[in-house]
Amino acid sequence: MSNGHFSADSPQKSVSSRRIVTVAVICVLVLALAAVGFFLVRPALDPYHCRMADGVSIAGVDVGGMAKGEARKALQAALDETLYRENLTVALPMESIALSPADTGVQVDVRAAVNDAYRMGRSDGSLPGNMDLRPYLSVNSEFIRTALEGYASEFDTEFSDSHYALTGDAPDLGTENHDPSAPCQTLELTVGVPKAHLDVDSACDQILRAYSQAVAACRAGEYRVTVDIPAESAPAELDLDAIYDEICTAPVDDSLDMTEYRFVPGSYGYSFDLDAAKAALAQARPGETISVPMTFVEPEILGDAVYFRDVLGSCETKHSDNENRNTNLRLLCEALNGVVVQPGETFSYNDTLGERTAEKGYKPAPAYSGNRLTDAIGGGVCQGSSTLYNCVLLADLEVVTRSCHGATVAYLPLGLDAAVNWGTTDFQFRNNFHFPVKIEAETTEDLVKMRILGTDEKDYYIEMTSGYDDSREDVIYAVSYKNKYSKETGELISKDREAFSTYYRNVG
Repeated sequence: MSNGHFSADSPQKSVSSRRIVTVAVICVLVLALAAVGFFLVRPALDPYHCRMADGVSIAGVDVGGMAKGEARKALQAALDETLYRENLTVALPMESIALSPADTGVQVDVRAAVNDAYRMGRSDGSLPGNMDLRPYLSVNSEFIRTALEGYASEFDTEFSDSHYALTGDAPDLGTENHDPSAPCQTLELTVGVPKAHLDVDSACDQILRAYSQAVAACRAGEYRVTVDIPAESAPAELDLDAIYDEICTAPVDDSLDMTEYRFVPGSYGYSFDLDAAKAALAQARPGETISVPMTFVEPEILGDAVYFRDVLGSCETKHSDNENRNTNLRLLCEALNGVVVQPGETFSYNDTLGERTAEKGYKPAPAYSGNRLTDAIGGGVCQGSSTLYNCVLLADLEVVTRSCHGATVAYLPLGLDAAVNWGTTDFQFRNNFHFPVKIEAETTEDLVKMRILGTDEKDYYIEMTSGYDDSREDVIYAVSYKNKYSKETGELISKDREAFSTYYRNVG
């Protein structure tokens, strides 16, 4: 009977099972349709069509309008070219440390950053713009700390002050005994060392801030941070201007004592290149010593030059275009140029030039023989003696021997010439001053130019004048005058006859 009961209940259970399956299928279909509807409707509801909002950037990298995957690639590429490639240079007082991205383990969570940037202009209510990347940065701070601790002992310094010293023997700077080849001293400049201690925690914080600033900009180029190590006591700065004033001396020219009429030696200057020293000192590190060479500075007026600063007398005369005569003028100027006449010494024109010969290069040219004009070896040398004579007159040197020509000359006024002839007629003057005088002589294209240099001891200056009487048929008489004028007032002090000259007319 029990089997009959079992058979009677089976149709009811089958119907229930089919109903459950049907309901389950319907639920699945509803969920599937809902999901499809969501994904079909969602793009229609998103104004940016599942892309970044326009105007969104991450650390300056423009990702506006990109899909998330595109944005991740763009940001990753920018980081690969900047933060992940560049070393971070940590500048410490004594040296610099280069920290590579591999060392510091610097990383940016690109996926999280892009996901958050995706929300800009959407659900979080923020407006599109540039998103700060710093919250997504991670750095191995323990590595940085360990690296700094390795250097910490080097920066725990004891105080030493800045100082300087001159090394080597001090040279003799006096011009009389100075040896220009003598070694100069060296100025040693030592930069002081502050008493300081490297605070690892503070330095680590500064480095992390530098990384944050770098990732905020995401730019290419060197990343550098200068770690400030406060000094407990700082050394004084070397004042190079004050040191220069203290140890350097200006050159002093040789000079003359015009009261005792004696030579007064000067001294060489002693100096160093101030600008170069400042540049080197600016680059020096604490505790470093730089060497600056001292050098001699030569006086402007040195030795014999002290005697020849003033032009005591000068004269220029024109010469002709006669080639042979101009050769003779050049030779006589070469013989005279640079001749020094000491105090009390008598200068002789003939002795200085010597005999004018063809072997010396002198040429035949027109010259006076008495009052007759002939060609002679060395013709024209009288123009040199006459030019020098006028320099002597203006310098107020003492004329010892002077003769006029037998006939007039064209290059100077009557009465102001000086004839010479080897073996018979000479021009001489004596240096009646307290200091030596020097002759300078040269020829130009059309001039003979001479000067007498020396030390002007006079309070007056000289002007020469001359007059002549040509009333006679056979001769012309000329008189020259030396006029002295006060330098202070310009007034005439005296007018004295210098020379009387006679010139013959009938020149053959």
